[in-house]
Amino acid sequence: MLYWISKLFTEDGQSTWRLFEYLTFRAALAIILSLIISMLFGGRIIKFLQKLQVGETVRDLGLAGQKEKEGTPTMGGVIIIMAIIIPCLLVAKLDNVYILLMLLSTTWMGIIGFIDDYIKVFKKDKKGLSGKFKILGQVVLGLLVGATMLMSQEVVVRLDYAEAKDLGYTNEIVHQFQSTVNGEPKTVVDVKTTLTNVPFIKDKFWDYSKLLPFLKGNAKSMVGIIFIPFVIIVVVNVSNAANLTDGIDGLATGVSAIIGATLGVLAYVSSNSVTANYLDILYLPGTEELVIFSACFLGACIGFLWYNSFPAQIFMGDTGSLTIGAIIAAMAILLRKELLIPILCGIFLAENLSVMLQVGYFKYTKKKYGEGRRIFLMSPLHHHYQKKGMHESKIVSRFWIVGILLAVLTVITLKIR
Repeated sequence: MLYWISKLFTEDGQSTWRLFEYLTFRAALAIILSLIISMLFGGRIIKFLQKLQVGETVRDLGLAGQKEKEGTPTMGGVIIIMAIIIPCLLVAKLDNVYILLMLLSTTWMGIIGFIDDYIKVFKKDKKGLSGKFKILGQVVLGLLVGATMLMSQEVVVRLDYAEAKDLGYTNEIVHQFQSTVNGEPKTVVDVKTTLTNVPFIKDKFWDYSKLLPFLKGNAKSMVGIIFIPFVIIVVVNVSNAANLTDGIDGLATGVSAIIGATLGVLAYVSSNSVTANYLDILYLPGTEELVIFSACFLGACIGFLWYNSFPAQIFMGDTGSLTIGAIIAAMAILLRKELLIPILCGIFLAENLSVMLQVGYFKYTKKKYGEGRRIFLMSPLHHHYQKKGMHESKIVSRFWIVGILLAVLTVITLKIR
């Protein structure tokens, strides 16, 4: 909104408003606004929830400090969602398809998570929203993201015409125009494709249509039958993994902030023709607005830490955890960096795998030996370290450090091939 207002004043000769034309200024403003909103309204929301007696019911897992958490307000994800959406509406270009899709993703999963928390807290049903309905909500979101990428004429990859011809994408060209690449005039084209960036290998781009060799010439037109299910799987798994990670004060929030900052960097280099060409990654026009969204996301997560760090004054609940996972998944897919998710979201992956291994091994040993055995003292993984006697603040700090290392590794994969 402020961007379009600045356009009106700029036309009248007031150059101060030209600041809003700079991506870096809008991103910085987005972080500031997100922080202010989350910190300013967070305390009031906590008091309101305490007044409603919206407290967390904590199961006795035999963990240190667990009893003290009983009654802590939950549904704090509302603070995160508010601190994302409001600055985004103010600072971002609202006619951008990527921004609209991210706002939709945030709102949709926020509603799913809110219903789940509402049932748990107000209906006193510990199971919350049925698992199949949560999965259905995530599947619908994955379907929307995948279908938009396949159908929207604004979601394109910009290639040199010669490169597009070599890759066989001349029939998928949306726009064609003259430009300058490395100081040389060249014909560039915007192409509808499911090309994605592949880390660590020299052949830098890969198309999902290659998974359909039996369709031969129809593979590119029918790629949705493999691409959309893959997007759904990514959204469902990352959203649920973030939910599993939300187990101790500040863990999911801090890890998500690190991931959000990294996605902002990836959005910046992918939306800039010079850096994209230098790094040999796909140039994605329009994704510069995802820098703004990631700035809102980063500010919201850090602002929420003001209240969520140990000892937490509020928990995000499924309202927050399901939403931040879906946001991360959707952004990675839109930036065509979904193959980097196992690295970037390594903490989420480890938490998810710890539960799968624990449950699978327990069932296997119970069937084979008559009694279930465990790999970890408790899953998800952060509870294993709690059982070993490590204070949750130290666990969170160490997980953050690992998250930073994974974020750096994610960024340098852009050049390591």
